[in-house]
Amino acid sequence: MASVGPSANSAQPALPSGPAVFKTIPYAFILPEILCGTWVWILVAATSVSLPLLQGWVMYVSLTSCLISLLLLLSYLIGFHRNSENWKVLDSLYHGATAILYMSAAVLQANATINSEFGPNAPLNYQLNSAASFFAFLTTFLYILHAFSIYYQ
Repeated sequence: MASVGPSANSAQPALPSGPAVFKTIPYAFILPEILCGTWVWILVAATSVSLPLLQGWVMYVSLTSCLISLLLLLSYLIGFHRNSENWKVLDSLYHGATAILYMSAAVLQANATINSEFGPNAPLNYQLNSAASFFAFLTTFLYILHAFSIYYQ
């Protein structure tokens, strides 16, 4: 018969706080997500943005995700979660939804890269867009890893 009560929750690992966030999987993925996402919007902003509708979505997703992930990281660092299990669900839902949004942004950025190959300032814009596409797909992968690795703790 399964034990019900306080001892049943003791088997669950505690959510990290403070510097332990950087040493615990999946929470250690948050800082690389922020850094790679920052590179996406910096690189897109450095181009001539010849397709504003496509790259506007890329900028929106990358900047919003970057800011929300930064707030999430800060909340883990200061221990705002108070070791509540609801934070795992929130974290997983956020990272899963963000992975889907980032995948759409990465595909649109790849399309913008293809279209910038023969445009004005073609070599520079193509290289910047290629790098932005790379970081967009890398960031998508990090968000997917984070969302799924919560289940395997």
